[in-house]
Amino acid sequence: MTGFPSHAAVVFDLDGTLLDSLPLVLSAIRHAIEPFGGTATMDLFAHLGGPPEKFMGPLVGDPANVPAALARMHAFHEQHMEMIRPFPGALDTLAVLRRQRRPIAVWTGRDRSSTETLMRRWGLAGVLETVVCGDDLPTHKPHPEGLREILRRLEREPRECVMVGDADVDVLGAHACAVDALLIRHQRQPATDIVSRAWRMVETPADAYAAVLGGAN
Repeated sequence: MTGFPSHAAVVFDLDGTLLDSLPLVLSAIRHAIEPFGGTATMDLFAHLGGPPEKFMGPLVGDPANVPAALARMHAFHEQHMEMIRPFPGALDTLAVLRRQRRPIAVWTGRDRSSTETLMRRWGLAGVLETVVCGDDLPTHKPHPEGLREILRRLEREPRECVMVGDADVDVLGAHACAVDALLIRHQRQPATDIVSRAWRMVETPADAYAAVLGGAN
């Protein structure tokens, strides 16, 4: 497709899309796996989207180390939540979409508790129509059930929606749901099969916000 309707609903990923949380997430993961000799790189974030249990095992070697690593990660994350801030332009973009009466939702792999903490901190709760978190359903990105649930709540068809995210799982989940995906690549080069499934790829969150507000432009 060359564009999406100017009245389209917009579904955002949260981390790396609306909120600049990757420095904290990477630091928390590194802190979690440090005692077990694991390493975490920026490439890891292309595959995030579900509960940490999905990616922590290979990083700590022995599955028996996962509970201790998860405890370290969650403690570090909770102690440094102030590091997470909206990307420049994120809140203004949501305000414009709200004025345009365009439905706004979030589909995130983050757990419900920390998601609600961040939404309260940055005043997102009153802006979003609905939110589906990583622990709300038995499935996780890239499974499309979460996005289908959002469409059901918004009473929208897939063609009336665009998904904005920065991870491969965002693109794959949207594609499986027949929803256009706008991928923020953050200076990485996604695999060809991911690029082919994205409606459009941009460099930064600011570029994504401009594309969403530009409608079919």
